[in-house]
Amino acid sequence: MSKSRNISRRGAVKLAAAAAALPLVHIRTAGAAGKLNIGFWDHWVPGANDTMRKQVNAWADKNKVEVTADFITTSGGKLQLTPAAETQAKAGHDVMTFITWDVQNYADSLEPVDDVMARLIAANGETNSVVTYLAKSKGHWAAVPSSSGTQTKPPCARISWFKQNGLDLEAMYPAKNEKNALQDNWTWETFLKFAELAAKSKMTFGMGMGGGLNTDATDTHGAIFAAFGGALIDAEGKSQLKSDGTRQAMEYAQRLVKFYPADAVSYDDASNNRALISGKSALIFNPPSAWAVAKRDAPAVAADCWTFPAPSGPKGRFVPTQDYFWGVYNFSSNKSAGKDLVEFLMQRDNIEARDITSDGYDLPPYAKLNDFKIWEQVGPPTGTVYNYPLRSDSGQKPSLTAMEASPDVAVQIYNRGVHNQIFARLREGQTIPQVVSWAQDELDGYTR
Repeated sequence: MSKSRNISRRGAVKLAAAAAALPLVHIRTAGAAGKLNIGFWDHWVPGANDTMRKQVNAWADKNKVEVTADFITTSGGKLQLTPAAETQAKAGHDVMTFITWDVQNYADSLEPVDDVMARLIAANGETNSVVTYLAKSKGHWAAVPSSSGTQTKPPCARISWFKQNGLDLEAMYPAKNEKNALQDNWTWETFLKFAELAAKSKMTFGMGMGGGLNTDATDTHGAIFAAFGGALIDAEGKSQLKSDGTRQAMEYAQRLVKFYPADAVSYDDASNNRALISGKSALIFNPPSAWAVAKRDAPAVAADCWTFPAPSGPKGRFVPTQDYFWGVYNFSSNKSAGKDLVEFLMQRDNIEARDITSDGYDLPPYAKLNDFKIWEQVGPPTGTVYNYPLRSDSGQKPSLTAMEASPDVAVQIYNRGVHNQIFARLREGQTIPQVVSWAQDELDGYTR
């Protein structure tokens, strides 16, 4: 993959030591058919890890396998550092959680799971285009798209503020399957009008452009580019910076960034959450984590929030996504058990049980698994996250910033926050030709 992700032998030793220091949770000793070590994402929703433990226990009892699980936080990049250490050392977990680009980064160290995916797709439906792009390498499935942690990042907005300014969010996207004229008018042009109103009323939309650390912004800006047909570079490595779609996306960005928060360039991924929860922002792009924290810390704000699809542009309605995967290392001593456990965890009943525990936060990226009742039942207000899943009737398409490029180039564009920098430079007053020239120099360094 990208040179920026390579680590030295000394770095690998340090990472291996750090990974070894992570707390292990002994799930079950059933004692007869070998051992298995699995690294899970440490879910932020209270109780979600407990449900995962119960499911692993059930599988371990039935299959007589001794399972040790490690719930690893994303704080400080620990979840991402662990596979870096383990693939260098060729030792560690048998099964590991990978975020977004990391399946591609470590595909050469992963056991193909084509057989598992054939059965899961037959049962659960096709996967969406983003997870297919991320999880396939050299024509094979390198990892299984997981529901645990997988999310979309649609708008979450204040119901009362929009209603005061002439738009009823609950009528536009109710908590049921419905097509109406309000949805047809929910475009990026309409969004721009409300962004201006929000800025004037001191309820500025919580949108940032804080470089590589602001992935919420990176994801949102990539979706805006996609909606206008914009791309930086194509799969063959040819620049698309002077294409009509990219020009239209930048022209729109010039108009939109005028209404960003004053401190947008210093935003990180917690900034938009804080803006919503504090009552200082009328809209953010985020999974339901900000709303869930507001339920605890600012109940009145939470009860006034509605999650709904992204605006549409000339090329469609694109919603940002972030995806999680489970992969079995090819150096594992128990690959068969690892694949079997992953397949068990991705059965519909198990996925739905975990989704209920997480208040609908986790999104299974399979076509037949978007009908769980949790999304229409959870609140307040009831149905607030009904439109959070990628429902076929919403017209939304999943977006991953830079996925028009080959993965080895795309990950560099993403990690460097190139789209955020484009928006920031336009806000500074640089012309589109100046920004295109800068971006071309930047991309040339990724493709040499």
